Amino acid sequence: MNIGERIAQLRKSRSMSQFQLAKTLNIATSTLGMYETNRRKPNMEMLEKLADFFGVSVDYLLGRPEKNDNNNTADLADDDTIFTYKGQPLSDDDKEIIRRLMNGK
Repeated sequence: MNIGERIAQLRKSRSMSQFQLAKTLNIATSTLGMYETNRRKPNMEMLEKLADFFGVSVDYLLGRPEKNDNNNTADLADDDTIFTYKGQPLSDDDKEIIRRLMNGK
């Protein structure tokens, strides 16, 4: 899966239109459409905005494999790296449930 397909998949998983996401990101709908069809690549600032908005890593958007360092898993600051299912991000509600379970609450 390429970056455009990942962006489109994440957008659709939130039941958002291109117009809604473009408005949220403060870009033109046509720009988002070009990202999703791979006719244009988002710059680093936009990659960070997309990753933050969807709760995924920039590496995920770029299709890079997540690093698994079993010796340092407790040191991971970005629990979105941990909170995925079959490589797909979990909803914020699901992440909160998992956090509470892990903390015994």
